[in-house]
This record gives sequence, structure tokens and C-alpha cells, in this order.
Amino acid sequence: MNKTAEFRKLQYIIDSGISDFLQEIPNIRYNNKYKLKDNIILKNNIEEINNLFELEKYIKNSKECKLKNTANSTVFADGNPNSKIMLIGEAPGADEDKLGKPFVGRAGKLLDKMLSAIALNRNKVYITNVLPWRPPSNREPNAEEILQCMPFIQKHIEIVNPSILILLGGTAAKAILTTNIGITKLVGKWHKYNSLNLKKPILTRAIFHPAFLLRSPQYKKVTWQDLQEIEIEIVKYDKDN
Repeated sequence: MNKTAEFRKLQYIIDSGISDFLQEIPNIRYNNKYKLKDNIILKNNIEEINNLFELEKYIKNSKECKLKNTANSTVFADGNPNSKIMLIGEAPGADEDKLGKPFVGRAGKLLDKMLSAIALNRNKVYITNVLPWRPPSNREPNAEEILQCMPFIQKHIEIVNPSILILLGGTAAKAILTTNIGITKLVGKWHKYNSLNLKKPILTRAIFHPAFLLRSPQYKKVTWQDLQEIEIEIVKYDKDN
């Protein structure tokens, strides 16, 4: 890459609001509402939050993301907050926005079957999304909206502190792993989620989103292989703990 291209790339990143460079977790500075201290994300008093109840209340009262103005519900999470397995999707859909819970539509039913295939269910995992609000017409969230919501999901991961992260779909994988690599190249392998707010990296697996699998069932075989690898790691964790 020549110097001109490097400068343009750097300028784009700066304009997007990313103020520091770490492998897995960006420090966000957006419209001067975010400040940086010791490489830890601070936004008003979010750094003081250390439980899910306060985080949910904080997100519901936040005004940073305009998606909140068009959504019916703030979709926070579902499942067992004490689980060591955390699933992160993209954003709520129409059904989720209506009921206020993640993955309750057709994609949610498929997700339940996927979990059942490796002896899991919603009582054994914890489920949330990168964005707590539905984008209008179920469109994909844009970069600005993702940046605005990143402090929420980063704090969410920090509080739950899972041993295994499962990222559902390309949007979640790119946001959490801070990469531009497409989902087809992220599946089939293990990654590490690093954060200065965590004592150690979290073992992370990206898989195809259930909604994508409904549209493209030919990828279910690949996903089944991912699920089997996840099951192996869960068994290892259970033996060691």
C-alpha cells in the first residue's frame, strides 16, 4: 500500500471515530461524547457499571443512537446471565422488536434447534445483540450505528465475562473482532476476543447467522462443523471447571 492509500485509510478510520488500535477491541470516540483514559472506554458513567441490571437501565436511558427513536423496544438479552457461553447476534428483527427478546422469530427457532443439537438451550446460554434496537425495515446497521453501540456490547461482554463467545453472522463478527474480513473466511476457526478490561482473552467462534441459513441452507453443513467444534470446547471447559 502506498503512502497516499495509507493516509486515506488512516483518515477514514479517524473520521469513523476509532481513536486507538488494539487487536480485538477499539476505543470509541464519537462526536466528542466518548473520552479516552488508560485505553479503557469511558462514556459518561458507563465505566462504573458492573452489573447487567444497571447496564440495561443505562442503555434504555441512552440517547446516543437514533435507532432508539424508531424502535418499539430495547432488546437487551435472553437466557442465563451466569452461563459461560455468550451468543451475540446483529440486531433485533421485527418479531424481536415487538416482543423485546432476541431471536424469537424464524431465525430464533432455528437457533434453538442448533443449540439443541449440541445439548444446549436458552437456559444454558446467554444471548444478546451488537445493537439493542431494530434498524428500520430490518436493514443492516451502518458503521455509525455500530460505533455508537459498541460501548454497550463491550461492557456487556465485560460483565458477563464468558469463557466462549459465539458470534452469529458477519455484522457481529466484524464488530466484535474489529475486522473487515468477511464471514465466510471467519467461520471454521477459533479467534480470540481481547479487551483491556478482561483478565484474559475469550475463545471466540464466528458462525453463520440463522437467518442466513434459512435463506442459504447449503451452508448448514459448515455450521454443523462449527457447532461440533464448539461442543468439544464446552466439554473441555466442563472437565476443567
